[in-house]
Formats: sequence, C-alpha cells, structure tokens
Amino acid sequence: QVQLVESGGGLVQPGGSLRLSCVASGMFFGIYSMGWYRQAPGKQRELVALITSAGTTNYADSVKGRFTISRDSSAKNTVYLQMNSLKPEDTAVYYCNAEHQRIGVHWGQGTQVTVPT
Repeated sequence: QVQLVESGGGLVQPGGSLRLSCVASGMFFGIYSMGWYRQAPGKQRELVALITSAGTTNYADSVKGRFTISRDSSAKNTVYLQMNSLKPEDTAVYYCNAEHQRIGVHWGQGTQVTVPT
C-alpha cells in the first residue's frame, strides 16, 4: 500500500523559511515524478514544484527563486520542499504527490503552512 507522509508545516513569519518533507513507502520511489501542490481556502489546488525521476525540476512562477524541490532516492525515499522568503500568500495546505504515467497518482494527507499578514 502506497503511503506519502508529509511533515514540516507550521506557522512562520513573513520572510521566514520552512522545509517540508514527504516520506514515501510501498512504492518504487525512484520511478515516480514527485510534486508538491498547495490549496488555499476557497482556491483550487495548484502545482508548486515538481521533480521528475531524472531530477528535472519545474516550479510555479510564484515560487521561483524562493522554493527548491529535491529528492533523496536512497533508503530515505523522501522528497523535500525548501521554502524561503515566505509570504502570506504562501499560506495553504501543502500536499505531496507521486505520479507515474502508467501506474497512477498518489497523494499525501497534507500539511498546513501559515504565514500571517
């Protein structure tokens, strides 16, 4: 059974940093593209950052230069999202995502990030 477990969310002041982690189990981590999505109240879920199995990354324009996605495909099976220079508009529930074109898509339960105004 595939499980994605996020951690690292919390309350941080504007300009601060957080690092989100997502530990994957029950899957061949190395063959999946891994992503971070977020959903703010009243808004649709949106892609924040993506890293393919080959290590290629892609970012939403709103986070370029501030957020960095990385993955550890060793025994840790973990994907990270380093978030710097946080803004109030970054407030959302952040979800980890694993996607393989032929196998399917999996989601974590989400972790709340709050940046007050």
